[in-house]
Formats: sequence, structure tokens, C-alpha cells
Amino acid sequence: MAFRVINGVEKTPKLKKRYPSDVEDAEWEFIAPYLALISPDSPQRKHDLREVLNALRYVVRTGIPWRFLPDSFPPWEAVYQQTLRWIDARVFEDLVDDLRELLRVAANRGKQPTAVIYDAQTLQGTIESGNRAGYDGHKKKKGSKVHIAVDTLGHLLALVVTPANEQERDQVAELSRQVQEITGKNVQLAWVDQGYTGIGVGGPRLYW
Repeated sequence: MAFRVINGVEKTPKLKKRYPSDVEDAEWEFIAPYLALISPDSPQRKHDLREVLNALRYVVRTGIPWRFLPDSFPPWEAVYQQTLRWIDARVFEDLVDDLRELLRVAANRGKQPTAVIYDAQTLQGTIESGNRAGYDGHKKKKGSKVHIAVDTLGHLLALVVTPANEQERDQVAELSRQVQEITGKNVQLAWVDQGYTGIGVGGPRLYW
């Protein structure tokens, strides 16, 4: 182990603490090209992108505020700003879309699905939710509702987040718009439950 001498005092270097949320080598090999918005040797880059992604994953998995990031990660301000750049560049959407196509091909399916499934889940809110929270009388929860569209293999296609009091059927148009944009208007059928039709009871229904 290397040591540094500072003001006559021998100091051990700070070691990077590993966390369960850190990206694995195989994951990073696939993800890295999507995140590199500028050249790796660009003078604007002050922090290792893999460590920035590890910090973002840590925030997502633990739910901590940005400012609570452990000091073994890059500064929270740098992580936050880089996350905004990634979001603006839609790198995560591109990553999910390409990964879904690869998984479908590996399963001997076409790259784009012809059928999808719509569903929704209510998430319990927190104090920070503020005006974004709504009350889901059926689930008896106050918070947000995530409306999702997946292919028949369960791979994510689109999502819409609303207050929990919003009805599933009111999100069909936006989910459908996103699905058709992503798949090149390849989808012909959507499976939904009665929450999306507002009539009757029983099993899944067809929609398009």
C-alpha cells in the first residue's frame, strides 16, 4: 500500500468503499458507451463516470437526499448535475430500449412487440411528495401512481407517473402514444384490467 507524507505526518490513501449498489464490470462494459457524452480525456471531466453512476445508483437504491451522499463518492453537486445531463440526453431511455431489443431477440422474438400489457401501482408518498401526492381510495394510500406498459415478456416500454387519485383509464392515451413512438407503431393489442375500461368486472380485457 502506498503512503503520502503531509506536513511530516504519514497518511494512508483514502480507499474506495464498495456498496451493493455499485455497477458490476459486465454491466459497466454495456452501459459506459451510453453515458459518455464527451470524450473520456476531455478537460471538462473531473470525476470518473463509473463512480458518478455508482453514486446515482446509491441514491436511487437507498432513497437518501443528494446532500447525504457518503464522501467516498464524487461530490453530490457533480453527481446531480451529471444526472441531469444524462436525463436531458435521454441516455437511460436509449439504454432500456436497446437492452429490451437484445433480450427479445435472445428469446427468439421480434425486436418490437405486437402486444403489450398496461398496469399501475400506487406508491406510498412522503413529506417531500407535497402537491404531487394524491389519495388512492381503493388502495387506501396517499402518494403517486406509476402507470406502466410492458411487453409480454415483462420488459419496460413506457411509464407515466401521476398523483395516486388519477384513474388508470385516463392514462391510456399517453401510454399508447409512448408505446407506438418507441415501437414504430408496431403494437396492435394491449391487455388491460377493468381499471382501464371503467366497466364490468372479471379478467383482462383487450384494448387498442
